[in-house]
Amino acid sequence: MRNLKNLNHNSIIVRMPNWIGDLVMATPILEDLRHFYPNAEITAMCQTNVAPLLQHDPAINELFQFSPSKGFIRRMSEKNVVAKLKEGHYDLGILLTNSFSSAWRFWQGNVKNTLGYQADGRGFLLTHPVPFSENRKKQHLVTTYKELLKPLGIPVSETPPRLALTDQEISKGWSFVKRFDIGKEDQIVGINPGAAYGSAKCWLPERFREVAKRILDTDPKNVVLFFGDGSHKDLIRDICIGLGHRAINLSGQTTLRELLALIKICAVFLTNDSGPMHIADSLDVPLVTLFGSTSPIATGPYKQKESIIQKEVSCSPCFKRVCPIDFPCMKKIGVEEVTQAVLSKLQKIAVGQL
Repeated sequence: MRNLKNLNHNSIIVRMPNWIGDLVMATPILEDLRHFYPNAEITAMCQTNVAPLLQHDPAINELFQFSPSKGFIRRMSEKNVVAKLKEGHYDLGILLTNSFSSAWRFWQGNVKNTLGYQADGRGFLLTHPVPFSENRKKQHLVTTYKELLKPLGIPVSETPPRLALTDQEISKGWSFVKRFDIGKEDQIVGINPGAAYGSAKCWLPERFREVAKRILDTDPKNVVLFFGDGSHKDLIRDICIGLGHRAINLSGQTTLRELLALIKICAVFLTNDSGPMHIADSLDVPLVTLFGSTSPIATGPYKQKESIIQKEVSCSPCFKRVCPIDFPCMKKIGVEEVTQAVLSKLQKIAVGQL
């Protein structure tokens, strides 16, 4: 096995995670690689649905996008991906995904040196398989990603997750909300009541509604934007009933880049454990984060750990998609506590403490 510390890595490809939150948590890897290899050509490889997150990322030279597919189309897609990998003549490939298929593609694509965790029976496909740390379940996923760079001589850094937004995109975000008579003098509270993983990660809809009502009643300058993808349209529509024109349902109405810009202009962002939570954290938007079935130790907001509200119950974290009992972890989180957490952050912003 070659010592990766002694090799020149002029062309590096990084296979990024498939989920929004995981990809955001993996962005420090790109920045750390750029710091240690300032002259290398760095390519980020990811699925098309999450690729916009890395648009404008200053650490990469190229964004290699591909679409997951099935059947005959999948076979053709695989051939195209492998062909493109071969064309890249990559010196080093880093796998932040743990699947067999991602390692198989790098192997077929003649990536010279491949670095990834030993998982899914793929060790023989990697030139440098790395065992998971014994602390894996006791540390943040960001740290687990960073530990993968140790064979390169890159120590675990303090680099936080970050996403790049242009001034023009932020300006377009303000133009987007202007159609709802929202201006820069208003205080925008973003609320994300859903989560892609399943309902066990989600606080009760009627409680989100009551928090939104109290926020709107507190100050006429307060506006609530509800975020979610197309699958959350009905959920958010029901939450918004009777809240008035300052509660706006944006589910399914934004591109991923628009979502980033709209989250960025929020004064506070209230959310379940989700991809948008990590987006807000990476953009330094003040958070109030609700945790139930999952563990903030591994996947909580990396920078705003103090934003977490979680109640201790015997069955949490269970990591189930759907709660099989009466949902005690989320039911113990009360409306008043969450409302005060949001209003407290708005108050601190008003007096320049945030």
